[in-house]
Amino acid sequence: MLVAVAGALSFVAMLDMNIVNVALAEIADGLHVPPATAQWAALGYQLPVVALLLPVGRWLDGGGARRALCAATGGFALCGALAGLAPWAAWLIAARIGQGACAAVLFVLMPVLVIRAVRPEVRGRAMSVPATLGPLGAVTGPAVGGPLLDHLGWRWVFLVKIPFCLAALALAWRAMPGDGAPRVPDRRSLADALLVGGGLAMLLLALTLGSGRPPWVLLAVAAVPPLWWWLRGPGGRAVAGVLRSAGLVRPHGAVLASAAGFAAMHYVVALHLQRDEGVSATATGLTVLAFPLGMGLAGPLGGRLADRYGPRPVAVTGAALTTAGLLLLTPPADAWSPPDVAWRLALAGVGMGLGGGPTQALIMGAAPADRTATVGSTVQAARSLGFTLGPALATAAWSGAGARAALTLAAGAAALAVPLLALPARRTPTGSDRTTAPAPP
Repeated sequence: MLVAVAGALSFVAMLDMNIVNVALAEIADGLHVPPATAQWAALGYQLPVVALLLPVGRWLDGGGARRALCAATGGFALCGALAGLAPWAAWLIAARIGQGACAAVLFVLMPVLVIRAVRPEVRGRAMSVPATLGPLGAVTGPAVGGPLLDHLGWRWVFLVKIPFCLAALALAWRAMPGDGAPRVPDRRSLADALLVGGGLAMLLLALTLGSGRPPWVLLAVAAVPPLWWWLRGPGGRAVAGVLRSAGLVRPHGAVLASAAGFAAMHYVVALHLQRDEGVSATATGLTVLAFPLGMGLAGPLGGRLADRYGPRPVAVTGAALTTAGLLLLTPPADAWSPPDVAWRLALAGVGMGLGGGPTQALIMGAAPADRTATVGSTVQAARSLGFTLGPALATAAWSGAGARAALTLAAGAAALAVPLLALPARRTPTGSDRTTAPAPP
């Protein structure tokens, strides 16, 4: 039951990342604000998600997962209702910021729920549920948002998810065992949260708004000092130490690279089909759906294979198939037809579905038992940064050399995941390991 809750909440939280983008023009008209102001309905959600992931992970390692999950799910639904009822833009943006903060808690807890709910021998199948449904939510956001806008209006983009949240809340409250209250963050934890959250928020703004706007690009430079101070402080050293000691640095790089390739591909394909090839919006939507179709079909198979043969070989195979599908998109980029694109997208989707759950199982299975929330937060942070970095790099490549260059970049990013997953883990012993190791003869 908890695996189903994790999958449903992953889908809903990722759906919210993209479904609002298709409604920005209608939001601007409905609230009588400029498009730049309406864009903050999306950024107001994304900023707290990225900024709070790592602090939330450290916080939830102290326990209190049941209360945190229920509070975040209820808060997500409440903020969605407030956003749907917003009478003016400031109200909407404030509601979206609150919803993003709740989503950060949900993203951290999804893999933690699964790792605690199942036996190790079925971990691959269980991890494939949220690992498949989350990206499916991101991909299907525009497809769901379009009909809602056409028939019900922009407010229903926020309201439609509330029944699913309430159902997940009821199931989680019944199924999760009580584990006390979350610990109260101390002053040092709050300072760490401000440093890493502020740095990541500035980096996200620079990547999202920086295309062709040098003042925004300067934010990326301004993000370096707080992130550096955080890495040198107790919070950053603790997170980095967990990843190094468990041999998880390379798999995290694979998650970031795969997410960047996926996001870049999704951005370029939809825009190129409509703008350069003259394909209708409906035909474009149906073509792009080949990716989530392949992903949805392969996700359960990837989990079963991981449980039988181990997560690493299945994750590597999935990453290789995703790379192959994206590479096959590059030759016909100058003369596309929807069928040519669809089967290549389906192949890439099969690879993503095949490898998503095993990659998650590989990472969470190696996480120390008392640091699962921290590792869950770092995985989600790597994925979120990849989702933001991919379109930003694709835009730069497209502006300089065209759609084929942007797709080549997407394939190259996805290809990086293959050696990062295939190479054996590099574990760095902790201080306690060094002191207890036997002396050489």
